[in-house]
Amino acid sequence: MFSFFKKKPKPEVAPLPESSAPTESPQIEAVVATAVATPSSAPPAAPAALIELPAETEIVSAPVAAEQKRSWLSRLKTGLSKTSSNLSILFVGAKIDDDLYEELESALLVSDAGVDATHFLLNALKKKVKEDKLTEAAQVKAALRSLLIDLLSPLQKPLVLDQHQPLVMMIAGVNGAGKTTTIGKLAKHLQAHQQSVLLAAGDTFRAAAREQLTIWGERNNVTVIAQESGDPAAVAFDAVHSAQARGTNVVMVDTAGRLPTQLHLMDELKKIKRVIGKGMASAPHEILLVIDGNTGQNALAQVKAFDDALGLTGLVITKLDGTAKGGVLAAIATTRAIPVYFIGVGERIEDLQPFDAADFVDALLS
Repeated sequence: MFSFFKKKPKPEVAPLPESSAPTESPQIEAVVATAVATPSSAPPAAPAALIELPAETEIVSAPVAAEQKRSWLSRLKTGLSKTSSNLSILFVGAKIDDDLYEELESALLVSDAGVDATHFLLNALKKKVKEDKLTEAAQVKAALRSLLIDLLSPLQKPLVLDQHQPLVMMIAGVNGAGKTTTIGKLAKHLQAHQQSVLLAAGDTFRAAAREQLTIWGERNNVTVIAQESGDPAAVAFDAVHSAQARGTNVVMVDTAGRLPTQLHLMDELKKIKRVIGKGMASAPHEILLVIDGNTGQNALAQVKAFDDALGLTGLVITKLDGTAKGGVLAAIATTRAIPVYFIGVGERIEDLQPFDAADFVDALLS
């Protein structure tokens, strides 16, 4: 596992006031009362040592074995091969002329980098070639690598822990993006960093989602707040208060998949966010959008729509082990610049890792 979390000192927490149901909807109080936590997986209250920290500290994971990192980078390169094969071949014995720039422009557009990012990179590359008097194809490729890393580096940001008690995370995305699986993997990673976790099954309409989350909970010994039907906002509200009562470090709220064009469902997401805020005034602290890496330019539309509705704090890009083009991260960096906390290249726990701009660019240009 790589290092990807950062802890900050926790401010003093005022005594927890008596909880009361939110007034968002007259049905919420009754629904909250019927939300059920999985009793067999309830962890003990977190000891103070997990919460009280000295000056800001970067959490460092155990060293990653060289073979494990090579395996991870190999799977990332395989997933991005559709883009890398188009880009790398351009620089084999190429002359530095207009034809090269035209071919590079086409390759970037095909990779879903988008018009703005493509023009930015081409203009910057031409300027660098001229200023540095680059004459070899390998030099131009190295210059492009440097420009891509500079463009994507602002997306590389650790998830900060212990700023809030509990840290409340709301997870959104379209159908099939991998939200529930991502939550399960994140729960395991958080536990590895001495964080107690509680999950809220906010997808109250799809039984399979609740069952899947419950399985993750049982596997990781994590409490799951769930109910068969009703208001997902109520489940989230109950989860926040349960975490406060238990002294749990992190709450992750799963939500039902929806398309940005389904306005009534987008309104439901806004309601969930509002009701979470009634359970804890500063929450949710993180609002993550899970994106299927094979979505291409449509991912940019998803980011815009969910960001406009919720105010996203981070992204998780999944399924980069498929036929992902990868260039869409350049488009995101050029337009919204929302941090990419994690990228995934498979189904295993260790296949979800923090986004590293240099590793990602090297996979694109390998």
